[in-house]
Amino acid sequence: MHTKMRVKSVSAIGILVAMEIILARFSIHTWNLKIGFSFVPIVVAAILYGPVAGGLVGAIGDIISALLFPVGAYFPGFTLTAYLTGAVFGLCLRRKADLFHVALSVLIVQGVISQVINTYWISFLYGSPFGPLFATRIYQTVAMAAVQTVCILLIDRKLMPVLKAESRLL
Repeated sequence: MHTKMRVKSVSAIGILVAMEIILARFSIHTWNLKIGFSFVPIVVAAILYGPVAGGLVGAIGDIISALLFPVGAYFPGFTLTAYLTGAVFGLCLRRKADLFHVALSVLIVQGVISQVINTYWISFLYGSPFGPLFATRIYQTVAMAAVQTVCILLIDRKLMPVLKAESRLL
């Protein structure tokens, strides 16, 4: 039974990685911003399996996306932030995905990881001054924070009960 659960978990994580890659492909990308729903499979993995799985879905998805659909040169800093995103969602949402925990996770992911760390990576890669780049990315951060908050609450209330019930039947 234990091995069966592990195989099911690895299979589910693989499917979530594939979903992350597909959703990332249909995101809006420019050199300094990204808007999309590729966070959804990361959140699902984080809630179902915890911070390591959430981080792995983010990191593996980032690496494969960079290889298959490059937007620029591969940079491991973005893979690190993809891992941290999943890990934060897992740490904050694994036990309880109420409004407080969702808001906390989104604040950390968007306010620290996206706004500060990713802005630093972009500044470093493209030689853009950090301050003006930081200011231009605030709009993306605020918009994505609102989208993520609503989506994560919907995922927890509508999707997770179905996924958890299905996993017990198999």
